[in-house]
Amino acid sequence: MTDERIITTTGRPTRRSTQSVTLNDVALHAGVSPQTVSRAIRRPDLVSRDTLERVRASIDATGYVPNLAASNLASNRSSTVAAIIPAINASVFADALQGLDEVLAEQGYHLFIGSTEYDPGVEEDLIRAFLGRRPDGIFIVGTVHTPAARELLQRARVPIVESWNWTDDPIDGLVGFSNRDAVRAIVEYTHDQGYRHPTFAGRFADGDSRALDRRDAFTTAVSRLHPDDVPRVLDSGELGVSMDAGKWLLDRALDLHPETDVLICASDVFAAGAVLECHRRGIRVPEDLGVTGFGGFEIARHLVPTLTTVAIPNRRIGTVAGEMLLARMADPGSPSPRIDLGFEVVAGQSTRHRTGEDA
Repeated sequence: MTDERIITTTGRPTRRSTQSVTLNDVALHAGVSPQTVSRAIRRPDLVSRDTLERVRASIDATGYVPNLAASNLASNRSSTVAAIIPAINASVFADALQGLDEVLAEQGYHLFIGSTEYDPGVEEDLIRAFLGRRPDGIFIVGTVHTPAARELLQRARVPIVESWNWTDDPIDGLVGFSNRDAVRAIVEYTHDQGYRHPTFAGRFADGDSRALDRRDAFTTAVSRLHPDDVPRVLDSGELGVSMDAGKWLLDRALDLHPETDVLICASDVFAAGAVLECHRRGIRVPEDLGVTGFGGFEIARHLVPTLTTVAIPNRRIGTVAGEMLLARMADPGSPSPRIDLGFEVVAGQSTRHRTGEDA
């Protein structure tokens, strides 16, 4: 097919072939050389204001999209960062991505986002796929990976920030908190408030190392604080993480462990479902049953009663990770920080609170 161009009454070139508008088309439309167009795109500070305005107007008029792949090959930079998270529909990870994107976008970086659905094999595939697109940096939720995934990341030769947990052996940069310490803190808190028969409720998929850390921390803390009590753990299984699962977990706790005096949930989502089901059943919270969550979601503040939870700095994790990546991408020789942002046990109305006289 011949490449026949038509100049419309607006001066915008169109094509009868399927080929896209080229840099030469922009140059012809603007009345400048292709080299000037290229310079205006890559180094606008090197062209005059009048020329820059003409080139930009022609880019708009022609619908030209720069070939970033060719530019990336020339500069060995892609201006992209890969973000690998467990689930796109989880607000905690969405908050982190928001913080990450805001920091990176200011410096002209764009995000590639992939979701593993807590499957280590999918994570490995995503790492391979993203590395094939040559990102300038990688943000990844988690510190436990398959041997192959870990080797890929170690050989990537780009800055990497792991997050959402803590480890003594990070691949590169690390920003997060200890899930084990966080669960131990909430178990100790409920113990201090007089609870003696806690049940832990969550989703413990094999690929979710953070959830498994929380479960193990619970059983360890209960064995220490309640040596005569058998640790009670319930798994939502195929129901996943949802308010419906929280209702089901409450049902199971009351059915299998009627002695439960506080339901410690691995997510605020579970806790919200449990609290609402308590309302429907006429179970008083916290008088008849205490309920706690994990994550510090917005819903924790709006439930009635408000939710006792472990608040995690979700957005701050993304912001700090973005700052770390920018520093390392600008200076690959700079050190790889490891920043523990911690957590906070937030006392809500869903657990009773002992006074000095009660203690």
